[in-house]
Parts: sequence; C-alpha cells; structure tokens
Amino acid sequence: MGEAESAGGPAASVPSGPSGLMDLLGVAAVLLESHGRVDMWSPKAEELFGYSASEAVGRYAASLLLHPQHRDLAVSLFAEVLRTGRGWAGAFPVRHKDGSTRLVEFRNMRLTDSVGDFYALGLATDRLRLREVERDLALSTRLVSQSPIGLAVLDTDLRYVTVNPALARIHGVPEEGHLGRRFRDVMPPGQFGTAEERMRKVLESGTPVIDRYTVGRTRADPDHDHAWSVSFFRLEDSNGQVLGVANSVVDVTDRHRATMEVERARQRLALVADGSARIGTTLEVEQTARELADVVVPALADVVAVDVLDSMLHDGSAEGRDDPMLFRALAVKAAYPTEAARAVVPPGHITAYHADHPAAHCIRTRRPLLITHVRGPDLERIATDPGAARLLAEAGVHTDMAVPLIARGQILGVVGLARARNPQPFDEDDLALACELASHAAVCIDNARLHQRIRGAAETMQRSLLPRLQPHHPHLELAARYRPAQAFSEVGGDWYDVIPLDGDRTALVVGDVMGSGIAAATTMGRLRTAMSTLVGLGLDPARILGHLDRITQGLDPYIATCICALYDTRARRCCVATAGHLPPVLVPVHGPPELLDLPTGAPLGVGGQRFESAAFDLGPGDRLVLYTDGLVETRDQPIDERLDLLLSLLASPDGSVEETCDRLLHELRRPSDHDDVALLIARVRSA
Repeated sequence: MGEAESAGGPAASVPSGPSGLMDLLGVAAVLLESHGRVDMWSPKAEELFGYSASEAVGRYAASLLLHPQHRDLAVSLFAEVLRTGRGWAGAFPVRHKDGSTRLVEFRNMRLTDSVGDFYALGLATDRLRLREVERDLALSTRLVSQSPIGLAVLDTDLRYVTVNPALARIHGVPEEGHLGRRFRDVMPPGQFGTAEERMRKVLESGTPVIDRYTVGRTRADPDHDHAWSVSFFRLEDSNGQVLGVANSVVDVTDRHRATMEVERARQRLALVADGSARIGTTLEVEQTARELADVVVPALADVVAVDVLDSMLHDGSAEGRDDPMLFRALAVKAAYPTEAARAVVPPGHITAYHADHPAAHCIRTRRPLLITHVRGPDLERIATDPGAARLLAEAGVHTDMAVPLIARGQILGVVGLARARNPQPFDEDDLALACELASHAAVCIDNARLHQRIRGAAETMQRSLLPRLQPHHPHLELAARYRPAQAFSEVGGDWYDVIPLDGDRTALVVGDVMGSGIAAATTMGRLRTAMSTLVGLGLDPARILGHLDRITQGLDPYIATCICALYDTRARRCCVATAGHLPPVLVPVHGPPELLDLPTGAPLGVGGQRFESAAFDLGPGDRLVLYTDGLVETRDQPIDERLDLLLSLLASPDGSVEETCDRLLHELRRPSDHDDVALLIARVRSA
C-alpha cells in the first residue's frame, strides 16, 4: 500500500469530483465585519434570503434580515461570538426579501484577518430542508440497520463500504469483516463469481439487476443450500457522479425449498403416471420386470435390480421362511456404465441372499428397508459377497433401499435401488414413490405369472387335442403347424385335423373358435370330436357343417369358422364347404396358385344358414393349402394384400410340404401378431 493511500485512502491522494450533498442542503455563506455590516454574500445566500449580493453587501445584517423584535437578541449573540471566539449554532427566524419569515439553521464562527480584525462567518441553510435531510438519513440508517433484508454498498472497486447486520448474518461474516474488503474476498468466487460480473456490468451500464435468483452455500451454513433474491443498483449523487453499487439480498430459502418440494411432488406424480402407462404392457414376467427398471432408472435411482422368488415362478407359493430363499434375477439396469452393475446378480441367474441382505429382510418382514447413508458395514450387508462390496464402494454407492413386491397379499420378490452419481440420498418420499411403483409392478408381474400358468395349461390342452399326423399317408403328403398368438402369449381355438375314411377318401379340416384361453381350447376340442364323428358318417361337407352349426349353437356364446374338404383318391376330386372361413389355396403342379372361389357360408353358431359344397379336380403333385386367419390377417395391412403375398410365396417351389409350412410361417408371422394360426398343407402323391 502506498504512503498517500495509507494516510487517507485512495480518495485522499487525488482530487475528486464535487459531492452533491452540499448542493442538496443549499448552504449559504455570509461574512460580517465587526460592526455587523455584510462584507461577503454567497450565491446560495441569494437563493436562501432573496437578496442579491449588490443589495446585501455593505448593509447591516440585522436590519436587512431580522424583524425588529429579534434584533437585540441577534446583536447580543453576534457580539458574544466576536468577544469570546466561541461559535454559535442554532435556528433563528429570518425575514426573507418577500416579507415571509423562515427558520434558518446557523453555524456562526469568528474569523481573524492578518491585521487582527475580527469577522463573523455564518453558514446557513433552510431549517425545513435540513430537517428533511436529517429525517431521510435517520430513516435510511434505521431501515438499513434493522431491515431483515441484507443491504450493502460497495465502491467502484467493489470494496464493501457499508454492510447491515442482516447481510452479515447471511454471509456468516461480521460487519467489520466486510469493510474495505473486495466482494470476491468475502464471498466464494466459485459460487458467486457471476454476481461479481453482474455488479461490474451494473457499474458500467447503470442498468439495475432486479430479483436475480441465486442458490449457494455461505460460511453461515456451509452444509446446506440456501436461496436468495439478489438485486444490484448503481449509486450516483445529484451531479451524476458514480459512487458505487448497492446490493440487496433477500433470503428466499423457505420459498425455494417449498418450490422444490412442489416440483418434486410433480415429478413423483409424473413418474407414477409414467409407471402406470409403461409397466405391464405385456403378460410376460421378464418384460414387466424390465419395464419397471426402465421407469425408475434414471428418474429415481442410478441402479436397480428386480428379483423374484424362484418358487413363485414354479409352484406359485413362497418357500418357508426358515428355508434358504432362492431368488431369480429378472432385470438389472444402470443409468450409466458403473461397477455397481457388476455387483448385482445378472438376469436369469438364481442366488440365495444371506440372512441380513435387504432382499431377505423384505421377504421376512414384508416391509421396505431404507439405508439413507451407506457406510462400510452397510456395503457388506447390501452386497452378495466381499467382492461385490468392493465394486459397490468403487462405484460410489452412498444410499440404498429395498422394496418388496407384494400382490394380492402374497410376496413375490424384491426391488433393490441404489444411488451413486446422484448426490442426494434416498428419503422417505423416495421410499414411498418406490413402494407405489413396486406395488403396481407386483400386480402386473402376478397377472403375468398367473397368465403364463393358465396359458401353459391351455397350450398343453390345445396341443393334446390336435392330431398327430400319420408319418406316411398312402395318397397324400401332409404337413401341419399350430402357433399360438405371439403378441399376447394367448392360446386360441384354432385347430386342424386329417381324418382317413373308407374308400380311399380323406377329410381335411381347419377351424377357428373365436376367443382364447382354456374355454376356447375346450370348445375347439368338442367341435373337433363332433367333426370326426360326422365325417365318419359319410356325409357331404355341406351337411357336415350344417350339423356342426347346430352343435355350436349349443356351446353358447362361441362362434367358429371352419372349412371341410373331402378328397377322393380314386376320382382325383375334392369336395369342399366353408363356414365363414377364408378360401383355401389350390397350387396346381402346372399353374399359378389361386384362391378357390367357393360359397362362403356363415360362421358356425350363427344358425339358420344353408351351406353349399363345391368340387374341383386335385391331381398328382397338386397342393391344397388350408389355414386360419391368423396366418394372413394383420392390423395394419389390407387382407387383399396379405392374400396376394400368400399366393406369391406359394408360387415359389419347395422341396416338401414341411418346408412350405416353415417358410409361410417365417414370412407371414410377426412378433406383434395377435392371433394364433393353424396351417395344413396336402400334396397329392403320384400313383
């Protein structure tokens, strides 16, 4: 620090611009010689008293400025100042040139010239103006000192000049610890560097910064975030000279926290709604677990693992609590590549967690477990083994919770969630949100589990009801396929049948019971049995369908479509009748495939309809393709386009009917198909 600066500060070493305060007060200067005549009259005196200098200089001040009743007192006070040299200060009524009386505040003092003569110097200002300034200053001082709003004035070098107690408390630095120090020396530049830049811009431009939201930590509370509404204003005097910048700080931490809570609540509601929409879109247990993981990562957790009791996937019951519990991992997901994902049991694997593991705890107690701050012993508890504990430590896992999957009063498994990169520990609100999502997912998993059991039973029944084709038919090369719906994993009522008859005749049948599940499969079995009986009576296909229609009406509320073809090997003729079914495809050995134009007929179960038969030649090498609508119908393509595609596929030669079946299913079936399919292909053998 230089010598001039240490003596009086930077402002004392160089001239500075005038202050506007003296002009605001309007201080007048009047010099009286020892006899009381005016010797000097300042311009401000002209404004204050109304007389010009030419009117005042040389005249006696008492007769010029005072009412007669006040002159004796004024003369005695004047004489006392000249005699003793003690100044006098006070208010005195003065007569203005316009005749009015004004109360003027005086500061009088004795002056001595070089020859020893005395003069009296009076400094005066209007008492009302002075009181206004005093009141403003007193009010400003009281407001600044007692205001709950933090206030400060910084000079043009951004050094603190004035700090009120409120700002000192906010900063956690005493008032005297601010004065003379730069802003950056008091406030951490890493958090509040932008505030300093804004103040400099305010000093340069004069444009204030109003209500700028700032979040950070100070020495007063270094462990928690606080929020402030900060404003900056440039300070100027009445002459326009820049004095510095004023800083106001309002602590809005409560409002900030309330806003954050509202935002968190909104995010939680949005996550619950998202989970309701995205979890349980299929009736697949594994897919439902993956959907749960997709919802909670990264919105709620950095890492999630979904495990179910292996016994629940098999016999549907939880193992005894005293027995070691085996868990099957269904889904694992991490928000980013992390060692924590390697510490979790991978999907498809089975493990037995130790008794103190959070998953085992949830199964025993049926209650969630929250570990807000994970420490050394906690890592060993939540890990499967010491190696996994090291991986969790390397990943920085610092908070963990486990939530049971409970549906219809039965515990199915556990969801484990952890945070590592996300610095916020799990709290009770996070636990409640995880429980809400787990509850919804548990119902969906249970539905999928029950559905898979029912579907398995239905598929077993369905396949047991379908015939096993003879390995070698004397007159026909046969191939058949049944595929359940892929989109909904649901078994339907599609069937096929090949029935040998007397006289070298063979019945070829394909049908479709509308609906799905065990009930549809049961109805299919009853219709297939009835069809076998009717065919054995030697009836025409149309009459067979007529009888089958009446039988179906008794199986309320089911409706079915069916196609029945009787092939006579000796006559090389095929007689066909349909009940609401798609037309079969004839693939001649010497010609393009064609959809047979047959009388359609109404579906079985409608009642009151007549069925008609049609006959056509079917010679050696010719193929007849019977199928249900699940082979060709889709939700996004017209049926005509799909039938054309079927014909084009059949136009390509295949080595065997088995290969043809496989190729049609491969080309026409998609994972999104929502219906099951039955397919039967017969090719006439050469004699």
